[in-house]
Amino acid sequence: MIYPTQTRNYCVFDEANIKRNINDIKLSLENPKSEEGVLEDLYALNLMLDKGNDSVAELYPTLSKYNNTKSPNIQTFLAGIYRKTKVPDAFGPLCVMLIQNAINPHKDCPFDPNEEIGGAILDYLA
Repeated sequence: MIYPTQTRNYCVFDEANIKRNINDIKLSLENPKSEEGVLEDLYALNLMLDKGNDSVAELYPTLSKYNNTKSPNIQTFLAGIYRKTKVPDAFGPLCVMLIQNAINPHKDCPFDPNEEIGGAILDYLA
């Protein structure tokens, strides 16, 4: 996995490392080994949602452990997943992320996670 840079505002993943089994992803998210592993799992869930897998929403209890993360990368992926699943319980944590980021912005981040967080909030309100 390659983190975003000043000239590329997104992560690049090695598709061979992306887990496709939702149960394996759940287990990996419950016992994370690294931020990179969490991001790969969230990316895989995002791909599953794009393919119409509605069971991703059932992972909210597992995903919610990351709601207080300070990582802009994890925040962005979570917001994208919450935007697609619209799990009602995720609305409050999205608002908290947005407010916390406004108070303590990510200064060294090459992108603004608040764009995705704000977009998710707007989708909830639509």
